[in-house]
Amino acid sequence: MQFFNFSSFVEYLGNSFLIQGALITLALTVTSALGGMALGMCLAAMKMAKSKPLSLFASFYLWIFRGTPLLVQLVVVFTGLPQLGIKLGVVESTLLALIMNEAAYMAEIIRSGFMGVPSGQREAAESLGLPLWLVVSKITLPQAFRLMIPPLGNSVNSLLKSTSLASVISMEELMRRSQVLMQQEYQVLEVFGAAAVFYLIMTTAWGFVQRALEKHFGASHALERQDG
Repeated sequence: MQFFNFSSFVEYLGNSFLIQGALITLALTVTSALGGMALGMCLAAMKMAKSKPLSLFASFYLWIFRGTPLLVQLVVVFTGLPQLGIKLGVVESTLLALIMNEAAYMAEIIRSGFMGVPSGQREAAESLGLPLWLVVSKITLPQAFRLMIPPLGNSVNSLLKSTSLASVISMEELMRRSQVLMQQEYQVLEVFGAAAVFYLIMTTAWGFVQRALEKHFGASHALERQDG
């Protein structure tokens, strides 16, 4: 009995069915990351707000979505919402669960980034009579974003791999398509080995992007300090 068929493994690397699955995984990651960041910003603002109800709501949201597995959240959204009269397809359910889960982590990253900026700089800018939007866009946000890049990058990397959990609700991303192909061909190691390579390619490519962003904003910060 042959343990591993290398030629089949190589063929699966060029399999259009798996390649399309990898592209779907990439699309899910990008959409969920952007949606999670947008919702995360709102949650971070609510948690830092002086309003107690808003702060408590954001804290409760983070407690729920950070304290329960994403797999459970996917199943609840896909099977639970229809019982409330909210009918969503597989793609919509997957994106909703991923975005809501990612937002809980993005919110803490964004909040810690803003809290990492010395308050004296904001207070000095406000004492000069600068409007709030200018203080945030020119002083607070650039510094906070520089602090956010490493954890944001790690969160996106984790999100990319977490999309594989959507296979449980039959979302045809890379993992689901690998399962389908494995059941047809009965070559477990070869198929999932190829899937692992696709995941490695995507996470490695994102690693290069993350390092480039860190280098760019690190260099920009160094130039600003020299000019100052």
